[in-house]
Amino acid sequence: MSKRAYNFNAGPAALPLEVLERAQEELVEYQGIGMSVMEISHRSAEYEQLNAETQELLADLLNIPAGYKTLFLQGGASTQFAMIPLNFLTSEKVANYVITGSWGKKALKESKLIGETRVVAQPEKFSHVPDLSELQLDNSSAYLHITSNETIEGIQFQQFPNIGDIPLIADMSSDILCKPIDVSKFGLIYAGAQKNLGPSGVTLVIVKEDLLENTPDHIPSMLRYDTHIKANSLYNTPPVYSVYMVNLVLKWLKEKGGLDQVEKFNQEKTKLIYDVIDESQGFYVGTVEKQDRSIMNIPFRLKDEALEKEFLKQTQENGFVGLKGHRSVGGMRASTYNAVPYESCKALSEFMIDFQKRNG
Repeated sequence: MSKRAYNFNAGPAALPLEVLERAQEELVEYQGIGMSVMEISHRSAEYEQLNAETQELLADLLNIPAGYKTLFLQGGASTQFAMIPLNFLTSEKVANYVITGSWGKKALKESKLIGETRVVAQPEKFSHVPDLSELQLDNSSAYLHITSNETIEGIQFQQFPNIGDIPLIADMSSDILCKPIDVSKFGLIYAGAQKNLGPSGVTLVIVKEDLLENTPDHIPSMLRYDTHIKANSLYNTPPVYSVYMVNLVLKWLKEKGGLDQVEKFNQEKTKLIYDVIDESQGFYVGTVEKQDRSIMNIPFRLKDEALEKEFLKQTQENGFVGLKGHRSVGGMRASTYNAVPYESCKALSEFMIDFQKRNG
């Protein structure tokens, strides 16, 4: 097999090699049925079994309690930005948003189109999570929306706010399944698959059923959560292959020992890179306060843009992919999702040390 790149892309992102090899084996024929999984009907017994098994794997890994439904939808997190206020933001309610970066701002923009929306917390600079311990929300609140991990800025919630009976809604697109979470704290969790779950094309939604009792009647069928719950995510043709790949990724996570072990692994591999930044005496500069650093996205800068360009040029020449920071913030960013191997992070840390020796 040819040498694989050190893939630090932010999304679509690295997939486990074992998953890719399993998918390769089954590409032409799925489980002896004479067809690829991409060719079978979504109404077939084979796909219904795959759909159900994938839901069960998620329930097991995340310890999802009774009273929640798991959906596989389309349109990415960007469609969820609108679906959430459409389903939950009625005329007498207010949507609350905590803004910690670019994706929170995009979610806020969509909510403002639909109903009364307010920002309840936003730091001046996207370098930390605001303190929400004193957050008080009144009875007019439809929900509180957070982005658990900002992919671009590299800020991650280490704990979640306690807001009583008001539903907490989280965009977990870039850190779902990177560590255990208490699903019962949330009214709804959503995540585009293309970072930690599988390939692009499917969006995971975990929703508390009793939140859907008052869904407005005027919402189009495809934008209603209850439509997809009643049809068990089969209301229209689902992204069959993407769900199949999610299934394989979830099995891989179980084989790794579940989310406790996955979190430990993520901490170990990202520490390799953070240690280089912290010990570089200012040659590398992290952009996030230490207590809110992400174990999924590591943004950093060098002292000038010319040196950053040289760094990126040399990383590309040495087999590293995806280290250029988002165009909106510049710099560098290493996305270290679950499927990024320890060896890739070790190789990057060693390259960073060597680059500093040659250019410091």
